[in-house]
Amino acid sequence: MIDPMLPFTGTVATSGPERSPGGYWVLFIDGGARGNPGPAGAGAVLYDETGRKAGEDFYLLGHSTNNAAEYEGLVRGLDLALKAGATRLEIRSDSELLVRQMRGEYRTRAQHLKEAAERARLLLGEFSETRFTAIPRERNTEADLLANRAMDSVERNAREKEHTRP
Repeated sequence: MIDPMLPFTGTVATSGPERSPGGYWVLFIDGGARGNPGPAGAGAVLYDETGRKAGEDFYLLGHSTNNAAEYEGLVRGLDLALKAGATRLEIRSDSELLVRQMRGEYRTRAQHLKEAAERARLLLGEFSETRFTAIPRERNTEADLLANRAMDSVERNAREKEHTRP
């Protein structure tokens, strides 16, 4: 059995290139919640400008909504990219809503999402260039796997907590 608290070191096949034209690093992000709201998690996978995997992580988010988990995946993925030294970054997500909101094409109405979008914009300002690309879910398999791994851990932690109550 895989320990969800250890870093993921395996490889997962993806369909589609991890390289971005023009020397951009590529950040794949995903987030989700089972039950919406429900147990939530996010995942991020980072590739450098040569297409080499530079980092990945998953994030246990507790109880949240799908959209909030997508934004949390973005914020934490941006932090991962900054720590890795990325300066030009393409963010790829299967959340068309998040991509369009971050591009300014859609308004962000929910207050908690406005706050998350503002946190993301502050981090985006640390890069010399950024761009957002909406991709099909089938091209986001690694980040999706990590987000699901996080959700599995949140569910397991909740079950264990219930079993240890007096």
